[in-house]
Amino acid sequence: MLEVTSLSKSFDGFKAVNNAGLSVKDGEIVAVIGPNGAGKTTFFNLITGVIRPDSGKVLFKGEDITGLKPYQVCRRGISRSFQVVNVFPRLSVFENVQVSVLSRQKKTWNLFTPSSRLSVDDTEKILENVGLTDIRDATSTALSHGERKVLEIAIALGGNPEFLILDEPTAGMSPEETSRCIDLIKQLKEKLGITILFCEHDMEIVFSISDRIMVMVRGSTIIEGTCNEVRCCQEVQDAYLGGIDVCLM
Repeated sequence: MLEVTSLSKSFDGFKAVNNAGLSVKDGEIVAVIGPNGAGKTTFFNLITGVIRPDSGKVLFKGEDITGLKPYQVCRRGISRSFQVVNVFPRLSVFENVQVSVLSRQKKTWNLFTPSSRLSVDDTEKILENVGLTDIRDATSTALSHGERKVLEIAIALGGNPEFLILDEPTAGMSPEETSRCIDLIKQLKEKLGITILFCEHDMEIVFSISDRIMVMVRGSTIIEGTCNEVRCCQEVQDAYLGGIDVCLM
């Protein structure tokens, strides 16, 4: 579904991403891991059009989407959440998701129908899928950090994606919130058929839900393989996991 080859990006001579590659098949959950500064977020930004690569290609379902603008990438079926929560603070949970649905349906310029009556069923369905129905009328500022992270995923689902990119989806969550988020990610794959690419620092989460893992170090891909292949890779142990076996459960 997604094929990234030889992707590179420099900032003032610094190679943030250096000849990185990745392949994601339809229906997989694939993790990108690596130490801080390895280039993971920049790699995601290159895939989603936030920044343009210096070289390399990004293919989605066989189409070259390299360098397309973020809205163009989104309209082809790729949505994402960000490392820092990015929601509309003055809108309710329902309205946050509704705006995303209306944008995808190109109804944001409808001047003749009250917005409260637009795309209600689609919005409600997304809230149900992510478990936010009970707090649909709360403003996003009233939510816990974990609830805001889930809301951001719901907003991404408003684009009706086939492919979802999550940048540290459980960062800052309590253990209970983390458990619910892991269950949600599994459900997005199993019930909605969404292919998922994510990065995460919690190795227990990574190895428990990933079909495959790609490891980045200093902007480059050092291995892409199954959990067991990555677990047994000495270069990964040396460069990132420090040889601590407990991290590879």
